[in-house]
Amino acid sequence: MQEILSPDSELLKELIVYKMPFGKYKDSLLTELPITYLEWFQRQGFPSGKLGMMLSTLYEIRLNGLEHLLKGLKKLHSKS
Repeated sequence: MQEILSPDSELLKELIVYKMPFGKYKDSLLTELPITYLEWFQRQGFPSGKLGMMLSTLYEIRLNGLEHLLKGLKKLHSKS
C-alpha cells in the first residue's frame, strides 16, 4: 500500500514568517521572494537543510498555483 504524505503544517507556518538569511533578498520574507529567484535555486540546487526544504516547498506551491494557501495561513497568523 502506498504511503500518503501529508503537508508538514509546522513547516508551512514557519514558511510565512521566515526571512531569507543571505543574498540579494536578505531579510525578505520567503513568501515575498520573486519566482525567478526560486526558479534559479531550482536549477542550481536548493541549499541543504531546513532553508532548502522551505524554498523548494515554496517553489512547488508557486509552480502549482497554490499561493492562496499561504495567504490563508498569513491571515490566521496575523489574528493570533
